[in-house]
Amino acid sequence: MSAPAPSPLAIVDAEPLPRQEEVLTDAALAFVAELHRRFTPRRDELLARRAERRAEIARTCTLDFLPETAAIRADDSWRVAPAPAALNDRRVEITGPTDRKMTINALNSGARVWLADFEDASAPTWENVVLGQLNLSDAYTRNIDFTDPASGKSYALRPAEELATVVMRPRGWHLNERHLTDADGTPVPGALVDFGLYFFHNAQRLLDLGRGPYFYLPKTESHLEARLWNDVFVFAQDYVGIPQGTVRATVLIETITAAYEMEEILYELRDHASGLNAGRWDYLFSIVKNFRDGGAKFVLPDRNAVTMTAPFMRAYTELLVRTCHKRGAHAIGGMAAFIPSRRDAEVNKVAFEKVRADKDREANDGFDGSWVAHPDLVPIAMESFDKVLGDRPNQKDRLREDVHVEAADLIAIDSLAAKPTYAGLVNAVQVGIRYIEAWLRGLGAVAIFNLMEDAATAEISRSQIWQWINAGVEFENGDTATPELARKVAAEELSAIRQEIGEEAFAAGHWQEAHDLLLKVSLDEDYADFLTLPAYEQLRG
Repeated sequence: MSAPAPSPLAIVDAEPLPRQEEVLTDAALAFVAELHRRFTPRRDELLARRAERRAEIARTCTLDFLPETAAIRADDSWRVAPAPAALNDRRVEITGPTDRKMTINALNSGARVWLADFEDASAPTWENVVLGQLNLSDAYTRNIDFTDPASGKSYALRPAEELATVVMRPRGWHLNERHLTDADGTPVPGALVDFGLYFFHNAQRLLDLGRGPYFYLPKTESHLEARLWNDVFVFAQDYVGIPQGTVRATVLIETITAAYEMEEILYELRDHASGLNAGRWDYLFSIVKNFRDGGAKFVLPDRNAVTMTAPFMRAYTELLVRTCHKRGAHAIGGMAAFIPSRRDAEVNKVAFEKVRADKDREANDGFDGSWVAHPDLVPIAMESFDKVLGDRPNQKDRLREDVHVEAADLIAIDSLAAKPTYAGLVNAVQVGIRYIEAWLRGLGAVAIFNLMEDAATAEISRSQIWQWINAGVEFENGDTATPELARKVAAEELSAIRQEIGEEAFAAGHWQEAHDLLLKVSLDEDYADFLTLPAYEQLRG
């Protein structure tokens, strides 16, 4: 180790956890403390820059490709580093939190990659943060099994060659970890906690297994934020003594500002980049957040009416494929969030056909792989990509030079004919309350109405309620979106939940708290940047 141990971090307001000493070692915390000392000030500057950029969008109601980075886009000579063998074939990726059962099921799923999620699919209780790290380490040492206490069913890992490659997703730059503070009482950014603990314990271990420390980077808003991550990687690799370029990062293009900086983001990470991913719900949430002052032309219809075939979504995904392949990177498609029903075969049949059509479209558009949320969807997505790829690991040679996207195409929201509906408002309230309640219980990935919902779907739900009210949208039934209407729908939903689950379960949950929080972030004049910021203040544990 090259650096002297900095001041130790303090673990605050946290109950001791079983085996936490294996994760929170002095050496690992010294590494996280050094990351915090070196990089948190720049993180803070970049968060301030986000606010400045948002104010500029409010003033101009437009976005464009950056003139100051035109030379990077025009230079055809540069490429990202070649993919390591373990990340060369990514035709199906499964996503989910890092609890013990999910860790085993995801690794066994038959998918080529597992996105091990400390971000949107994980409520950041201290238990989830620390034990999630432990579960991954246990998986790499094959010291993991699980028996479901309800069913008695046992879970164990398949042979190593059958397991998915892990790509770990830390929290976004905006979230802090309140349970880990420096000597001044300043919390460490959650991104540095998640990355630091995982990297410190597993980087060399993964290399020994023929893999490596691979990451998904969420909520990135600019190439300067990608540059910060790149500097973190350079420092971290030197610190633990592994070769530069060992880290590989896939960036989620899930903010509207990042969509205008895809090439620059790959350029900043070029020695560590392995691809870009099209993250649908957060992308729509980002459009609402950034263009919320833009008037009727930026009002989105019901979230389920905004499919990936919408013209502005098509522009975004096709530009992503072209950009990735031009620079030698993987292009990874969006999420199939359907959760199969054990009781309704007809529901499954209809949903499976939609998933198949979605994955066929992505494979035919040139994507190298795609996401699913449930193991039963792996074979469907695999079939779609097998048809196009055959024995090839990817289709990065398909350059999509036929794609030409103008700056205005990415924000042509009014190119979509669909309008907001009253049913859409009801669904947004239902999903918002039900998801937030589960999140407050420590669950980040929740099946609601046969869809796997995570924090991104809660964000688009509350954002649409906010947007429709502030735009004075009139629904097809004659109702106008108002705070009073939202409160009425929320009260009806709370009453319906109470009837549905019974008084005892209702009282044991966080239903009123979830109801109140949804209304707060949906109705406040000051739009909260992230729902998870006020929600984290109420998260116990």
